[in-house]
Amino acid sequence: MQGPLPQVTEHGGGVWSLRVPIPDNPLGHTLVHVLDTDRGPVLVDTGWDDPASWTELTGGLDALGLSVREIHGVVITHHHPDHHGLSGKVREESGAWIAMHAADTAVVRRTREADPGTWLEYLARKLAAAGAPEDHLAPLRAARASGRMRTLPGLRSALPDREIVPGELLDLAGRRLRAIWTPGHTPGHVCLHLEEEHPSRLPGHGRLFSGDHLLPGISPHIGLYEDPDDAIETDPLGDYLDSLERIGRLGVAEVLPAHQHAFTDSAGRVRALLDHHEDRLTGLLGLLATPLTPWQLAERMEWNRPWEQIPYGSRNIAVSEAEAHVRRLVKLGRAEAVPGTDPVEFVAV
Repeated sequence: MQGPLPQVTEHGGGVWSLRVPIPDNPLGHTLVHVLDTDRGPVLVDTGWDDPASWTELTGGLDALGLSVREIHGVVITHHHPDHHGLSGKVREESGAWIAMHAADTAVVRRTREADPGTWLEYLARKLAAAGAPEDHLAPLRAARASGRMRTLPGLRSALPDREIVPGELLDLAGRRLRAIWTPGHTPGHVCLHLEEEHPSRLPGHGRLFSGDHLLPGISPHIGLYEDPDDAIETDPLGDYLDSLERIGRLGVAEVLPAHQHAFTDSAGRVRALLDHHEDRLTGLLGLLATPLTPWQLAERMEWNRPWEQIPYGSRNIAVSEAEAHVRRLVKLGRAEAVPGTDPVEFVAV
């Protein structure tokens, strides 16, 4: 029987990964990467803002003979709390800079400034437009009316002080780390290409810190980019598929993702994900032979458990993913909205 994975893994060439737990989440943990530079260690992501996660992060650094006070900088692949959550605490302890793509920095700023009541009202309105039943909307409306929800996830997330510019090398002394913009999972997700020979001389072009963009056994969530004040209709699934193809062309020797484990054959994994989403889109066209709302489509889609067993909050995420796929089908001319339906229904064409 395989024992527990080590908390600290050495990847060679001045790169390590630390397992930082995510409370009450089936993913289990985030892999926070430590990159040695001539000005001190730099973290790629930080983990969830939780006392147990902080203990594991600092304990992992201790195992490497490092103190959190020595951290020189923090590079964030994307704004989600299991990646960016502890960034502010690291900066408080060390004075480290925090870098993030501008599109995700805008999400952090918006979340920090958001009024929970306004956000709940927007979410209820959006779910109603997607066809959510009244019994799903009622708790949101009750929370809005009572003011019970006084905080939002990410409300305390740190504002970055450096911008990650796509295509440019990050200012890391003695290292060549190039930012690649890979929107899809979030609007400002970045992968980071370590343009250095693999320490074990594996064939390929360096290594890739892939965040959640490219994972060995999981297809990351692709939902809608939420901005209550933005009237522009995004196509996050289209963004993700385009980003995948760009990453596939890099031909990296090894991928260092933020979940699960390091792996090779990035091109093969990219092909598998592209095929997965094409198969899923084809399957949804079959479901849309009959007009359906996004909620009805989500109820019929294949998830990791039956719809009846999906928790309340996860249903919101599932509907967002269904909408993202419908938007892609509409953009490809393979589906269309049914005129006069409210909530709007979609049908294959």
